[in-house]
Amino acid sequence: MLLLVIPAQAQQHTRFTHADTLRGTITPERAWWDLAFYHLRVRVQPVDSTLSGSTLIRYRVLKPGQVMQVDLQKPLRVLRVEQDGKQLAVRQDGNAYFVTLAKAQKVGQTEAITVSYSGKPRVAKRPPWDGGLVWSHDKAGNWFIATACQGLGASAWWPCKDHMYDEPDSMAITVTVPEDLMDVSNGQLRQVTTNPDHTRTFDWYVQNPINNYGVNLNIARYAHWSEVYEGEKGKLALNYYVLPEHLDSAKAQFKEVPRMLKAFEYWFGPYPFYEDGYKLVEAPYLGMEHQSSVTYGNHFRNGYLGRDLSHTGWGLLWDFIIVHESGHEWFANNITYRDVADMWIHESFTNYSECLFTEYYWGKAAGAQYVIGCRANIRNDKPIIGTYNVNHEGSGDMYYKGGNMLHTIRQLVGNDDKWRQMLRGLNKTFYHQTVTTNQIEQYMSQQAGLNLKPVFDQYLRDTRIPVLEYRPVADGFQYRWVNTVPGFSMPVRVCLGESGPYQVIQPTAQWQKLSARGVKTLTVDANYYVLSRRVAE
Repeated sequence: MLLLVIPAQAQQHTRFTHADTLRGTITPERAWWDLAFYHLRVRVQPVDSTLSGSTLIRYRVLKPGQVMQVDLQKPLRVLRVEQDGKQLAVRQDGNAYFVTLAKAQKVGQTEAITVSYSGKPRVAKRPPWDGGLVWSHDKAGNWFIATACQGLGASAWWPCKDHMYDEPDSMAITVTVPEDLMDVSNGQLRQVTTNPDHTRTFDWYVQNPINNYGVNLNIARYAHWSEVYEGEKGKLALNYYVLPEHLDSAKAQFKEVPRMLKAFEYWFGPYPFYEDGYKLVEAPYLGMEHQSSVTYGNHFRNGYLGRDLSHTGWGLLWDFIIVHESGHEWFANNITYRDVADMWIHESFTNYSECLFTEYYWGKAAGAQYVIGCRANIRNDKPIIGTYNVNHEGSGDMYYKGGNMLHTIRQLVGNDDKWRQMLRGLNKTFYHQTVTTNQIEQYMSQQAGLNLKPVFDQYLRDTRIPVLEYRPVADGFQYRWVNTVPGFSMPVRVCLGESGPYQVIQPTAQWQKLSARGVKTLTVDANYYVLSRRVAE
């Protein structure tokens, strides 16, 4: 997802509800079964803004259980749930439906239920940040419809197990729309059927695990073209869908896609979904990282709607939405957080992917200037990690501050080849998995050969920025860290005076001494996200 830049606001205490717990917890009614496969069938009726259809949920029985939680948000409603052709008893609790299974669920067996539903889904107020369904039109008056539901949840438009910890191994998506329209969803298009009732049905198939908010609908009278990218794993199908009125602009702007893939495969490893291809699809909102079906609404301009979020000029040399949202294919869709409190795993790495893209094409100094320039957007309003088990994400600082934390850790690693192998190793080690912050922290510490826990604690769990205090003494300086969490002792590069060769010092919370005659200033390398302050002698 992308961050809307907004002014800092006073931190407010969040009160969590029963509904938050049902949504954000691996409840007993979720824990006993493991998702294997979804088949979503949905009919979209623009004339009255309704959806109707069903989700077949195939699952493996992990332990004894007879009641399943399935999620669907109001005003949509579940009509019935069946297993083996028999209707089951259902109890509704807000947006959660508790299904009592009639037959014994035996550990190790694979079973399935079908959940039928209909209604008018929530209309997105400010997509993608306040999501739902977008019912729009192109300039010719044709329908232009899309989904965007991160944060709000996939259950805003289809019945599912709406928690990020569990993903299906594969998924079929069958979408029926008026015959003059086309649907573009995730994975590969297997079949298009023209129906007697003046509709068409599009059958898509996703061969890889997919997170629930990554599933999407994009419905319009699209123009389409394709190409093949020769990547690390061979031939990758690239497909592009845009409104006909934008075809020429899109063909020029979307040349960024192969450049993006070349840079990110270098830094992160192979694109994670070769079997499902890569699509870039015009949508009636700014953009979103839907898996293998990235949506785009950046007006075919470089920057973020023509602006450079780093204030350095580098961000105007490339299309923010193509780069950022595609970066999520590695960090969000390949490696996915188990709990939204750990959303930084998606956004910090993807923010840093913007720096790495810049570095790949314009050099290391340019990439560093970009990420350092983004510090102007940091608010330090609340911790980056949210509250667990209640569907609560942390501060929006997970973008710019998170990216700068990673840039700082890169300095600690001190070897760019090793840093690159760490990033590629993350995508290989946690390939198609849901993960926790603890797993990412441990992996990075182990691969770096460093205890990075104090660094993660400082930047993810605290709002203070480390300050290197220093004071001149007779034959040099004394220095120490302040404004830090207990045990923080991160090394840092400094130079004596305003310029000169850098050296690494090892500050702690206690005063230490650096010998240097005749110098009154200590300058910290700007690649570290820290502050420095001279204090009285």
